[in-house]
Amino acid sequence: MSYSYLAESTYGKDNVKFLKVKKDKTNPKLHEIMEATVCVLLKGDFDVSYTEADNKPIVPTDTVKNTILIFAKKYDTFPTEKFAAKLALHFTSKYSHVSGLTIKIYQDRWVKYDVDGKESLHSFTHQGPEKKVTFLDWDKKNGPRNFVLTTAIKDLTVLKSTGSMFYGYNVCDYTTLKPATDRILSTDIFATWEWNPLKLGCLNSIASGSKDAIFNDTYHSARDITLDIFAKENSPSVQATMFNMATAILKKAPQVDFVSYELPNKHYFLFDFKWKGLDNDNELFYPSPHPNGLIKCRVGRKQAKL
Repeated sequence: MSYSYLAESTYGKDNVKFLKVKKDKTNPKLHEIMEATVCVLLKGDFDVSYTEADNKPIVPTDTVKNTILIFAKKYDTFPTEKFAAKLALHFTSKYSHVSGLTIKIYQDRWVKYDVDGKESLHSFTHQGPEKKVTFLDWDKKNGPRNFVLTTAIKDLTVLKSTGSMFYGYNVCDYTTLKPATDRILSTDIFATWEWNPLKLGCLNSIASGSKDAIFNDTYHSARDITLDIFAKENSPSVQATMFNMATAILKKAPQVDFVSYELPNKHYFLFDFKWKGLDNDNELFYPSPHPNGLIKCRVGRKQAKL
């Protein structure tokens, strides 16, 4: 009797990077760019390569890398949800023993800037660590209408110097935190929305580009809603504000079933100058990187009662 068995496995290529220049058909000097990092992991009938040292079924990870880059050259990569669907359909159709895969695409944020009072045709600034993240998980046995697809905004760092409160919380003999009616609120936004395949359409439809406007509009709306509520709301807590953000996105995007937020509370502590006889009216703070609060939520859409 064998001592062990292979419970599950997947493999592929990670950190495949490219920058794609998309040129306007009517003006070759007018460009959009996409810098992306792609991970494709294959699932399927590869057991013997682990258990019997038989490499025959293995599609080399170098082949996976080459496929990603060739598809990036041959096809439109905007938006990344479409590119992920196109890759998924290719790998599962070209290799009969590939039963499914997971794909993750990180897209850097590059934004055009003004030159001589007009938006540049082809010059961009990099927006720090912020990224758009697309994740696709699919098994072809489930059919092209049954998949997991999410889109996220990650590492969008924001701060407001007023308009945030925190009081009325549970107090016990371990509590040292003082109530605050005016404080700095800063976080690295990680917002994710989960698409409903039945409302969105099959992978073939996504790969064709027919859903591009939905993906683009939802991304821009989610980002705008997040920044707008963050700025305008007199926040009673990170918890309450993130719930309001998620609810607003659900109202705007009918093809989305769930919205999640993961927000670290980046602390800024007021310097105490009483020893020097100086007041500090929320003007000078110490940025404290560790430890930080971490607040998460997943907000779903209520189903109408029949």
